[in-house]
Order: sequence, then C-alpha cells, then structure tokens
Amino acid sequence: MPEGLAQWGPELFMTRERERRRGLAPENDVGSDIVQGGFEPCLLALLRLSVRRDPGTGLTSGWFLRVLARTGHLVRAAELAYTISDELKQGTELVELVQAAAGAGDLCGAQALAESIPLRQLRDQALVALVLAWARAGERARAVALAERIHYPHNWGRAWALLAKAVADSGDIDEALRFAARADDEVSSYPVDGAEQVLALLVEVAVATGDHDRAAVLADRVEDITRSRNSTGWSKPRPLAVVLAREALGGDLDRLDALLRPPGPAVGAGGTVCGWALGEAADQDMVLEGDPDPGPSAAARPFSPRSPLDAWDMACVLDAVAETADQDVALALADRAETLLETGGGRDHDILLRSVTLLLARHGQVERAMALADRLDPDLSVARQAEVVGELARSGDTGGAEALAHAITDRRAQARALIEVVRELARRGDPGRAEALVHSINDRWAQGEALVAVARETARHGDPGRAETLVRAIAYRATRARALAALVELSEPCHARRLAAQVVVLGGWAPALPVLERIVPRAVVVVADRMTS
Repeated sequence: MPEGLAQWGPELFMTRERERRRGLAPENDVGSDIVQGGFEPCLLALLRLSVRRDPGTGLTSGWFLRVLARTGHLVRAAELAYTISDELKQGTELVELVQAAAGAGDLCGAQALAESIPLRQLRDQALVALVLAWARAGERARAVALAERIHYPHNWGRAWALLAKAVADSGDIDEALRFAARADDEVSSYPVDGAEQVLALLVEVAVATGDHDRAAVLADRVEDITRSRNSTGWSKPRPLAVVLAREALGGDLDRLDALLRPPGPAVGAGGTVCGWALGEAADQDMVLEGDPDPGPSAAARPFSPRSPLDAWDMACVLDAVAETADQDVALALADRAETLLETGGGRDHDILLRSVTLLLARHGQVERAMALADRLDPDLSVARQAEVVGELARSGDTGGAEALAHAITDRRAQARALIEVVRELARRGDPGRAEALVHSINDRWAQGEALVAVARETARHGDPGRAETLVRAIAYRATRARALAALVELSEPCHARRLAAQVVVLGGWAPALPVLERIVPRAVVVVADRMTS
C-alpha cells in the first residue's frame, strides 16, 4: 500500500498526488486579464489553443461523450462511441449515451440510438431505461408501447415495475396498480435472476399507493427468494437489504431480527431441540430429518440452512438509514450490527465495522465509535478516526468534531479530519470560522483543498469577491483551477466565462469543460473537433 493512502483515504490521496505533480500556481494572478469581456468566441479560441491533437482513449468513453450527448451533440457522441472495437464496451457506452440524452430531454434521439445498439441484451437495457424516462415525461402511451417491445423475458418485469413506480409517483393509483400487477405476473411466470429486484420495486409501489399489507406480502417474497439462494460474493441480496432498511425506518425490526437469529440446532431423536419437544408452534419452515412428507411448501422454499443476511447486507441497511433514522432506530441497529460482528461477520467484517462505526458517530455516540475504530491497526485506526470526525461534523456537532480532529496523532489523518470539519462549517454558513480553521491544517495541499469548499460556499452565500480572494490563496496550480471551476458554476454567464478562461490557463481544458456545459454548450464539440482534426 502506498505511503499515506490509508491515512488520507483513496480519494484525497489520489487527488493530492495528481495535483502536487502539477506544481505550484504562479505568484501573479495568472489568466485574470484574459477574456476580460467575457465573450464566448474568445473563450472558445482559448480552448482550441489549449487542446493537443492527441485524442487518447478518453475521447471515446466516459464523461466526455456524455457531455456531448447532454449538450445536443448526440450524433457526434455516438459516432465516437461506435469507433470502440470491443462490442461489449461499445454497447455499454451507447447505453450510457442513451441515458445521458434522455436525462437532457432528447428522448427521441435517445430512443433512435437505443434501437441501433447491436447487442440485444444491451439494447433491452437501454429500452428499459427509456420506459422510465418516457413515463416521467408524461408520455405514458409511448412508455407502454416501448415496454411491449422489450425482447428478453428477464427484462419484462423490471420494465413494468419501473413504469408502475413512475405512474404511482405521478399520483395515478389505478394505473400504477395495473402496471404493478403486470410486473408481478412477469416475474411469477419466469423464474429468472433479478426477480427479487423487481419485487423490491413493487414494495415501493405498494407503499406509494398506500397498500401496506401488499407491501408486506411482497417483502415476504423478497425474503423467500433470498433464503432460497446461497448468498455468495457474486450474488448479494441487496433487494432484501432495501426492504429491511425501509422497514427499519418505520421502526419495524421484526424481519431483521428473524434473519439475524442463528439457525436452530439439528433435530434429535424424538423431534426435540435441546430437550424441547417440537409442537405446533415450531418453525413452519423447518423440515425434520426423516420426515416422509415435508409438504409442498418445503419444496417451494428450499431455504439455506444459514441466515441469508450477512455482514455486507447489514452494512447496506446501516448505510441506507444513517442519515434519516431516528436515534432509537439507529442505536438499535448498531446494537444488532455489533452482535453480528462478534460472531465473526465473514469476509465482509471490515465493511460492517466501518458502517456501524460511522452510524454511531452520525448519531453522537462518539465513545462507542472511537472504541470500534481502535480495534483496527494503527494506520487504519487513525483513518477511521478521521471518518468519525466527518460524520460527527455532519451531525451538527462541529465543535466536538474539531476537538476530536485535533486529538488525532497522525498529521495526515488529522489534516483529512480538519478538511471535513471545514467543509461542514462552510456548508452551514459559517465561512469565517471555516477559514480560521484552515490555518490550523499543517499540510499545504490540504489547506488548499479545504479552501475550495470555503470559496464555493462563500460565493454561494453572495460574496463572490471574497471567494475569488480565497482562491488566490490556494498554493497548487491544479487545486486553484478546480476551485475556480467551482466558482464558474455559481457565477453569471459573462463573469463565468472570464473565470473559465483562468481555469483553462491554469489547468488546461479538462477541468474547465464540465462547468462550461451550462454557459458554453459548444465548448465540448470544439474540443472534440480539435482533437480529431
């Protein structure tokens, strides 16, 4: 593991390494006298000068093509995507373009592109996404017609379930129920992978339509399917975790407790378990050894002998409820998670340990959270302490978070923790205190990273002049360019173009292009033309 990766965390570590390699920013206010008029043609000319004629691999995949699609250049994006030689990668990129264009409102273009995708399964995937997009746009008839054209049976249920959810969200209960019934029929008719995902969606539809009894029945079916399958690293029962999180937020932990309950011991002679006779109240899902006729339900529900809920799924539940659960539910879930950790937790033990630690911190249980962090190796422990600081700050206790950050002994982890506190102070509208705290950070790059957040929030709260002054205090070239790009998004078009010019001078076209999507939609095609000319 590279030195400092654990303490900084992967995201900050990679950003820090990349931006420090770009070097320090010039001492003078570079680029501030360029494009003073804020004219679009001048900015486009500057972009052309900054682009090398070396497209590389990034031109035919990823965010660049999606920006093209979102800014009205779907045909050009598709042309570039079709140059990808690998058919699977090409199809996957085309699906992404369909979703980007649909999100930007170009549904007709998105559908035409979807229907041109060579691989049938990926074409189906794109059409399923468009069913939802057409329904949300109020074009229900087109959504229905598209759902009828989906080729593979394993995609039918999801298409109708998404349509039902969109219609339910629009308030048309009767139609939502009709589409939900169609989705249910499809997953009941074909025993395909993904049925539990469809049923989990139908739980949401049932809740949205006010039919909580139906939601409970559907949740039972999600559980049944999950129990009937062996939970492996390749098949995580995430839909069940979604169902459990929804129930937990409503204060219902009965299903979770039943799933966490360890399997019963083997049944001995005479049908006794630990000396207790099995009576009519025994678990109806338990098949007794040697039972000549276990009944049809046993064949229909071949449950795994171990709990289908493992550490990964419990972590998913905790993460899903962390921000919205009330204190009692959060602590009850934390208690159950710690009990599961004591049993070992399997290969995903560390994932659950992190989730429960951060849940406790988010709800003010600092001592318990820090005790769990102390279970780790020293390098990982200080990194987890920095995460605890961040969660504590987001819970509203910025004073406690600041004190806890200063108590961290590793300087890198401490800087990471202080960045989190600064970000939260700035977000909460206290830029003065946030700015003062920046000066206590003992790493030059980390100071600049913290100032990015302070400058952005200062501009958001109506003081762009002060925000630009803060940006000029950032030491590293690439970090300063990123901070200026954040201000572009918050500025009026003319001033935004002037700031964007400074971004280009400092950091090249790449950090500027995403924020130019709003103010200069032609910028991305100018870059593409320059690279391919």
